[in-house]
Amino acid sequence: MADSLKRLVNTSSFSVLQDKLESWYKDYHVISCDQNLNRCCELVELTSKIQGQLFTILNFTAREGGHYAGVDVLKSRLLPWLGTCFSMATSSVTNDTSLNLIQESVEKERKIRELSASHENDMQKMETQLCSTHLQLDSVKQELADAHLQLDNTKNMSATTLLATEDEILQLKAELRASRDQVETYKRKLDVLDDYERQVRLLRDEVSFLTAEKSMLQERLVRSCSPSPLPRQSRPSSPLKSESPTRAQLTNSSRHARLVSRFSDLYAVERLEAQSLLRRYIDDLEMVQRIIFIATVEAFQAAKLAYRQFKLRVKKTLSPSHLGPESLEDSVVDYIVRNLDLYDVQASVNDVINAMNVNPRISFPPEVDFVLINSFIRETCRVAFAMQTLDSPLDLAFTSGGELYSDNKYRRSYDSEFTAPLVAYHVWPALVEGDGVIVKGEAVTRRGALWRSRSRSCSPVRSGSPTRTLGFSRSRSPSPGRLSASRL
Repeated sequence: MADSLKRLVNTSSFSVLQDKLESWYKDYHVISCDQNLNRCCELVELTSKIQGQLFTILNFTAREGGHYAGVDVLKSRLLPWLGTCFSMATSSVTNDTSLNLIQESVEKERKIRELSASHENDMQKMETQLCSTHLQLDSVKQELADAHLQLDNTKNMSATTLLATEDEILQLKAELRASRDQVETYKRKLDVLDDYERQVRLLRDEVSFLTAEKSMLQERLVRSCSPSPLPRQSRPSSPLKSESPTRAQLTNSSRHARLVSRFSDLYAVERLEAQSLLRRYIDDLEMVQRIIFIATVEAFQAAKLAYRQFKLRVKKTLSPSHLGPESLEDSVVDYIVRNLDLYDVQASVNDVINAMNVNPRISFPPEVDFVLINSFIRETCRVAFAMQTLDSPLDLAFTSGGELYSDNKYRRSYDSEFTAPLVAYHVWPALVEGDGVIVKGEAVTRRGALWRSRSRSCSPVRSGSPTRTLGFSRSRSPSPGRLSASRL
């Protein structure tokens, strides 16, 4: 009996029962109903096991007291308790086995509590990580939304900048067109101003001529009224032409110097402008220089022909009414000098373009026309026509492809072969007066120039394209019958 009691004390069954009761009380409102019932059943089973051990000890103790020992205690306490319909089921296992089962159950309960605690800790950690992940996801979503907003703002700013740039481009184009129109207006005004200045110079020359003529007439009048017979005796020996020079004779030297200077300006200014204009359509510099040279030569030829025709018309008109002291030839030249504006320069320009269209030594893109250098040809024709009114007309020196280079007539171009003796092609013609060179021309010297000139002369004649058909209405010079008598 003492051993059974000792074992019961060592197992601490009541402590285990108390711990289970406290644990159940703490988790009663947390766990489910089935779990509460399971725990209650476990406590009942544990209590029944402890009661079975106590009844065993009670039996051993009653045996040790004899048949009558402890009867009163059993009657007064055990039997009334048993009368409350409590029955104890006998255990089918031994006491040692029951105690071992209790210890195993306690150990399992302890492990379950530890596992539950570790599970709860893991769950808390996972919940903490999940919350932090949610926070990071929210921050990433916010950054993504901010990036989308920034991208939209950038797109809007780019679209606005593009629209503003397009507006600026349109505005600049409009300003460029307005500037070009203004430049064209200024050019027209400048041309009008040049015409005015030319007319002013002509009027000044005419005034000086009339003043000189007036003074000469006054001297002749004074000599005719004088009683001395000397003027009448000297009149036959002195030609009337010397007494009354024409305006052309009075202004010959000044016109000569002005026309030579104008020819130099054609080379230095108008030629370069025409060359830069042609280089937009023709890459070959040699071909561009050939075109300008041929245009100059053809302009002089057309101007000389127009001068001869105009002179014949004027002579035919003036011959029936000519009574002046000067000869008819001088009167014709004087009339032409006074009325250079009657020269039909547009007809000469058209003749020059027609001649260039059939020239075999030059070529031109079919989509453009030689009218591009119309202003250069026009100015050259005017200068050449005015040069024919001089006492010794100025003309261009004769040129031919592959001719021998002459330092008296030409200057070598910068890209020439300075040891080559023959001229490959001409850049600018020389201006001559009689047999003397007034202004040197420019030529390019290359070796094999004679073979090149022959190969170019054998090339087929370029046919005029449809775009080169002349659309100008030639304004012919007035007929001799319409010449104003007041201008004579």
